[in-house]
Amino acid sequence: MIRRFRLDTRAAAATEFALALPMMLALMFVSMEAGHFFWTEHKLVKSVRDGARFATRLSVDEVCNGATNVMSPALEGQIKNLTVTGQIAAGGLPKVPGWTASNVQVTVGCQAFVGTGIYTDLGAPGPLVTVSSGNVRYPSILNGLGVIDDTVNIRAESSAAVVGI
Repeated sequence: MIRRFRLDTRAAAATEFALALPMMLALMFVSMEAGHFFWTEHKLVKSVRDGARFATRLSVDEVCNGATNVMSPALEGQIKNLTVTGQIAAGGLPKVPGWTASNVQVTVGCQAFVGTGIYTDLGAPGPLVTVSSGNVRYPSILNGLGVIDDTVNIRAESSAAVVGI
């Protein structure tokens, strides 16, 4: 009778599946969350780079007058809105849910870049614009399960020299 029990394999596949299912589900959900995290971080980094790239195309006179920052609040607002939404005009949907233009910092360093090349005519080093995202709350897709709470933040920063092309 014992020998007959060992040869009965009718439910072996179902048992193995039941034992492996929790691990497969955990792996699937962790993989989805990790992919979403990296995608969200990529969108944030790319957005900050776009804001800095937009600032590089401004005229040096619009950003600095010698060692003095003369960037207008309207121009700074355009950089912030472009960073968050991808458009210069006010409004639009943020690229990362919950991210607003008030989170973005635009810092101008007059005479912070090299004084050679195109900056030779200025008689001083060129301006450097730094765009920072600030702390942005990560919008977890598994937030309801309690895997990642609301305290996880991501941030990005990019600096670029103003060229004025």
